[in-house]
Amino acid sequence: MKDHHYQIKTEWTGNRGSGTLDYRAYARDHTISAAGKSGTISGSSDPIFRGDSKRYNPEELFVSSLSACHMLWYLHLASVNGITVLEYVDQAEGTMTEDADGGGRFASVTLKPHIVIAQADKLDRARELHQEAGTKCFIANSVNVKLRYEGEIVVG
Repeated sequence: MKDHHYQIKTEWTGNRGSGTLDYRAYARDHTISAAGKSGTISGSSDPIFRGDSKRYNPEELFVSSLSACHMLWYLHLASVNGITVLEYVDQAEGTMTEDADGGGRFASVTLKPHIVIAQADKLDRARELHQEAGTKCFIANSVNVKLRYEGEIVVG
């Protein structure tokens, strides 16, 4: 077994002068960065929770993490299986259910990649790789949300 460690800096930037004196007195704005990386990710909460719709919220970043992890594993598996992927675009969606007390959880995440491959004779194997990518993805293996795949693979 091998451990991998990750560090991220999340910094609240939404103090409007009185901190969290009142629920409506502060912005949910924050930045996400990491040492050695260029730029920052501008974050906030979902607009439903008083956030800025122009910034990424944690729920979107969660769905994007699952989508990117699956894509990276899929591309790797395609490569080692002799499948040439020419295009991969995922329009992933997540559904979160909020409880009456304000807590909640993701009920499902659906990955909907549109994948273009070069070889018509490898179409069946290309479809099979989704299952394998799903079992290899570190992020998917770390959560208990129902993950579905509804993508399409075409020959280009």
